[in-house]
Amino acid sequence: MTTPDSMTVFDRALVRRRRDRAVPAFAEHAFLFEEVAERLVDRLEDVARPFPTVLDLGAHDGVMGRTLRGRKGVETLVACDLSPGFARRAGPLAVAADEELLPFVPETFDLVVSNLSLHWVNDLPGALVQVRQALKPDGFFCAAMLGGETLLELRRCLYEAEMEVAGGVSPRVSPFAEIRDVGGLMQRAGFALPVVDSDVITVTYSDAFRLMRDLRGMGETNAVLARRKVPATRALLFDAARRYAERYAEPDGRIEATFQILYLAGWSPHESQQQPLKPGCGEVPLGEALKGSAEKLQ
Repeated sequence: MTTPDSMTVFDRALVRRRRDRAVPAFAEHAFLFEEVAERLVDRLEDVARPFPTVLDLGAHDGVMGRTLRGRKGVETLVACDLSPGFARRAGPLAVAADEELLPFVPETFDLVVSNLSLHWVNDLPGALVQVRQALKPDGFFCAAMLGGETLLELRRCLYEAEMEVAGGVSPRVSPFAEIRDVGGLMQRAGFALPVVDSDVITVTYSDAFRLMRDLRGMGETNAVLARRKVPATRALLFDAARRYAERYAEPDGRIEATFQILYLAGWSPHESQQQPLKPGCGEVPLGEALKGSAEKLQ
């Protein structure tokens, strides 16, 4: 499903290959996915109801499913990932499928949860519509994705280094959504009572090369279609690493890397849910409210 205003930003075939390449050693680099999985489950604990049938969308190696095990009344969990390699590791009920073309019949799941996968989707509006359709009435959607402030330090240093070394720039770090845009997309996708908020996870590294190795190990390296197709030169990478150390090193010499996490939550519509009042149905007549305000101003 593709909406008229969707854009093709990412090379989805490359995203799949990068994830397949990350499968064997993913557990060595999965700390961010593990941390965010715990935070998502903490949010689910605030919802006072069980979720017997769950879809783990963008499951990677099943970290979200393992974190949910034995909690929230989960009886059946289906894992779905773009990467066939990850799907094979994600659990006994797993399918390799694209978030932009979900293979599930409508009204199948009580809960759809997604841990750090949707930021690679080109047609995010269409994907959100499909998620909402896959939910049963009054089903819940809870997701986390990387936001626009993610890797701002690396982005800046690569930009400046490429200007210096190559005399021009190309996308070296993938773009990420802004919180205000995602909130609007949730509403347009038809979710009831949508909520979007964010927090920041700061990770420290010995140097920029360790950060880049972690990103590669996560399967999270640049897959923008407009990227320069030749690998970055040693001169560019060493210049970026030098700038990173000079600008962002802590007193102990370690550098910081920012990961902004956007959290999305919303319900599949159902008549039992709280509804906004229709225009003209306010409990206090507008004239009375304005009269009171006028009297206060006198």
